[in-house]
Amino acid sequence: MGLFTKFFIATICVAYIAVKWTTPRFDPESLKGARVLVTGASTGIGEQMAYHYARFGAKIVITARREKVLQQVAEKCLTLGAQKALYVAADMASDSDPEKVVEFAVEKLGGLDYLVLNHIGPSPFSMWEGDVEHTRWLMKVNFFSYIQMAWKALPSLEQSKGSLVVVSSLLGKVSGPFAVPYSSTKFALNGFFGSLWHELAMKKSNVSISICTLGLIDTESAMEKVKGVTNVPAYPATEAALNIIITGATRQLNLYYPWFTYLIDIVKDWSPSITSYAIQNSYNYNP
Repeated sequence: MGLFTKFFIATICVAYIAVKWTTPRFDPESLKGARVLVTGASTGIGEQMAYHYARFGAKIVITARREKVLQQVAEKCLTLGAQKALYVAADMASDSDPEKVVEFAVEKLGGLDYLVLNHIGPSPFSMWEGDVEHTRWLMKVNFFSYIQMAWKALPSLEQSKGSLVVVSSLLGKVSGPFAVPYSSTKFALNGFFGSLWHELAMKKSNVSISICTLGLIDTESAMEKVKGVTNVPAYPATEAALNIIITGATRQLNLYYPWFTYLIDIVKDWSPSITSYAIQNSYNYNP
């Protein structure tokens, strides 16, 4: 093993230990009675976040497109211990629905302590074939609705010293194949909310921003897309959801889940050729 390799591994280990050592301690009691809005909460990570918040005794508003499924999730939240669990069906491709959802949550909960932006629009996991209209539509759902909701919620979050939690992806940090439109929206999210974090800090705002970078998570929709295409390991949605909640509650800027997504993000700049080789060879593609 060469000197550079040893130094690189040691640097990564020290950085990882430093991050873990300086992570603020999570107090579950801090979420009791917290007023929370979770988007994309009818299934997957969003649904699991709703259940975790419920167990912590939060007051929750959940939203997604399917009203009947939302009703079932809200009812389960109440059985798990939520102080309040409301739902509102909304289409995030709409010009008006994103802001209406925030208005609903602020009115019904009396304000907001957490805005958790998690929703995504459906997109094929395949080579891009020039569908500009789909990319434009997906950007509206995955990006523009996020900034609409964040802007609408900021006054309430400012009053409560609240937190804005943005669920992003490793594909918003490291480019990969078969997800061109999706990856574009996640890069946009990281750029926008990373810049907004600086602006809020410079204004000495009460609002914290947490940007959550996730690897492959074992949601039903994700597993259906990648089946037979990649052997990349998938990690549990319920654990990802809990990590997102803790990151927001402790007001940390960044979450990388699972942990090695942080390593990949670093290595891509140190050794782009190795990263590109590894990425391209982790997929099964026969032209």
